Amino acid sequence: MSIDHGVELVPVTAENWRDCAGLALRGEQQQFVNAVSYYLCLCHYGDTWHPLAAVRGGEVVGFVMWGIDDDRSAWIGGLVVGAQHQRQGIGQAIVRTLRERLIAEPGTPDVALSYAAANAAARRLYRALGFRETGETEDEELVARWTPAEPA
Repeated sequence: MSIDHGVELVPVTAENWRDCAGLALRGEQQQFVNAVSYYLCLCHYGDTWHPLAAVRGGEVVGFVMWGIDDDRSAWIGGLVVGAQHQRQGIGQAIVRTLRERLIAEPGTPDVALSYAAANAAARRLYRALGFRETGETEDEELVARWTPAEPA
């Protein structure tokens, strides 16, 4: 799946999982985001999450996972953009593209994600993409949902 900024979302495979796991976070981000290896374990050993690698120019620059909840809501989780690739619009492009793909599935009412209340950067990013906090929490994180506009 191709997205802006020359980035493509591809399945995590035996060939690229190490590059995903090797994505480095900035120091201050470690309080808000788990290591990609943790997210890969959630995907592999659980039955909810599906991993995707964000690739640009043959290099893994990011990671994200998605899942479907019991109410058919689609969830985006585990978004990581490698430290050296941040502030280039990659995170925004990943979320926007994955959101559009997920909402296109019949019967999907909305796309949800969660983040720590203190994570101001995530809150700004998701708000700019049209996600609205709902008052729900998930594992002590704030839940925000995006619902497509009703056709006129």
